[in-house]
Amino acid sequence: MPFMAITLYLARVLHIMQKVVFNDIGIIEYGKAFNYQAGLLDANLAIKAQQYSLGNSYDGPATTHYLLFCEHPHVYTLGKSGFMENLLVNDERLKEMDVTFYKTDRGGDITYHGPGQIVGYPILDLERFFTDLGRYMRSLEEVIIITLAHYGIKGDRLPGSTGVWLNPDDPSKARKICAMGVRCSRWLTKHGFAFNINTDLNYFNYIVPCGIVDKGVTSLQKELGHPVDVSEVKSLLKDAFQQVFGAELV
Repeated sequence: MPFMAITLYLARVLHIMQKVVFNDIGIIEYGKAFNYQAGLLDANLAIKAQQYSLGNSYDGPATTHYLLFCEHPHVYTLGKSGFMENLLVNDERLKEMDVTFYKTDRGGDITYHGPGQIVGYPILDLERFFTDLGRYMRSLEEVIIITLAHYGIKGDRLPGSTGVWLNPDDPSKARKICAMGVRCSRWLTKHGFAFNINTDLNYFNYIVPCGIVDKGVTSLQKELGHPVDVSEVKSLLKDAFQQVFGAELV
């Protein structure tokens, strides 16, 4: 049996709790955060390349799981399957608004990141959890749904779409509170979720969020009618992540 298959089998049989390195990197420009993720991912990819090439004889380090929290200055990002026409302003207007723009390698279309939004970047080796990308996305959604329940808000899923929604069954009320987009290479994940807490939702007026024209966006502040303690939300997210993924944040 190949080394990675043995490792995964033992983890399941022995119920080994995966340790995930948590780092709240604070306010960081999107490009810098992208490069930081890329560095962590590349290090894990190098380890996996050695594991695959040496098989049972590999005795080097294991991959490292990470969960990064951060907040970005105003930025629009366009996923690899997105369309430029979903950005509704030109370069000059972006400069006036002090908003940057990036084409990025995650899935999905266009979205906004900015102050008052918690961005989560899990960099996980899914071969040490489960090799099912759909399950991974549903698990990330579940982390947000559990966190929303603490505030008495029922988060839900919209069939055919990623992220977490409120009232998805009512077209006149459906609104997204958390967008998601990921990339996976050799079962190593990158990118993640953007959870609107005290976000200025006006910035969504200049894009077609996630390429969906007939549904709105919302924030925890808007739903509750008052600003929310972001540090409290982060703590709840961490607890929910550990619960859903059966992991320990270190």
